[in-house]
Amino acid sequence: MKSTLLIVGIAALAPCAWAQPDPDTQQRTASSQLNDAILRAEREGIEVRIKDIARFRGVRPNQLVGYGIVVGLDGSGDSQQTPFTRTLLQNALKLWGTTFDETKFRPKNLAAVSITAVLPPFAAPGNQIDVTVSSLGDAKSLQGGTLLMSPLFGPTDRSTIIAMSQGSVSIGGFGASAGGSTTRKNHPTVGRIPRGAIVERSVPTQIVFGDHELYLELDQADLTTAQRIATALTEAFPAFFVTPQDGGTIRIKLPEEYPTMLAIMEIEATKVWADVPAIIVVNERTGTIVIGGNVRIGPAVIVHGSLQVRIDNQPIISQPAPFSQGETVVTEQNFIDVEETPTQIGVIPPNATINDLAKILQTLKLSAIDIIAILHALADQGALKARIRQQ
Repeated sequence: MKSTLLIVGIAALAPCAWAQPDPDTQQRTASSQLNDAILRAEREGIEVRIKDIARFRGVRPNQLVGYGIVVGLDGSGDSQQTPFTRTLLQNALKLWGTTFDETKFRPKNLAAVSITAVLPPFAAPGNQIDVTVSSLGDAKSLQGGTLLMSPLFGPTDRSTIIAMSQGSVSIGGFGASAGGSTTRKNHPTVGRIPRGAIVERSVPTQIVFGDHELYLELDQADLTTAQRIATALTEAFPAFFVTPQDGGTIRIKLPEEYPTMLAIMEIEATKVWADVPAIIVVNERTGTIVIGGNVRIGPAVIVHGSLQVRIDNQPIISQPAPFSQGETVVTEQNFIDVEETPTQIGVIPPNATINDLAKILQTLKLSAIDIIAILHALADQGALKARIRQQ
């Protein structure tokens, strides 16, 4: 009895030749599913956590800046054409009771640098942050250098030290030259010091405003997304009084007895359907094209053709006969070749999706520059229902 059941089970799992799906049917099914997903994303947006698309007012990073000296360079530091390097070093040595004659100071193992860092929100004294070091003078490389202790300040107050930076500079590249030839990788005059600054003073952060109120601010303002967030928070937390003030700010009034940090955690974890605008981003320098999934195109016909003209110069050498005392004559002959590719035509059906446009452009076998030109032409004609952003 067991053998019979086993055979029946195997027979049920065995594929039948007449049950094999048709590849064309599979492709049409996959294309239909993709179009359905695009249409759903256009109607409902993309489901994300609120913390991924918005932040609370007051929760923000702060930029820091400072200036210092990198020492220990192998002859690749600032030259005499950068006088403020000597001044910075003299100011640093004065702290140790040492002075020197600037006119006789000629080392090339120093480089004046600017120091930048980003202080994350809620950073407390003792936290370590990364810093970026950039050459201010004519130093050739910061490789192998060490940044002397330098203070970092906020954008407006130069009297309060926020962090102190120091450490070995890592440039992630190199530069070398010999005999008039040079080779280079990355930027040897810009480097980083991982965890190279220690926070000395925290920046006050205000989260709660007014009468126990929070303000949620979207990273990218959008009226539809703001209203969806307000609706989702009202449904999830009936005790909260949620009001969208505009496309970028949502006011949330908490009950007096409700813990603020608990409310922030619950709000950030709430999922919402964020709207995705119809935008096309193009960059002609790099040939990059990014098209949103909900871009729509009206009926249109694309006609594309190209004309290529190539001009070549071929040298012709005329040698004199032996013992004729003639001279060798070199002339050039120009050859012009004109090649015109056949005109390609693509028809865009009504209410075409980005999937349909991708298939048409792929069939035409166009370059990125040609695609950008076609997108601009479709926008001028009015068939492209999207905004084009040029980078």
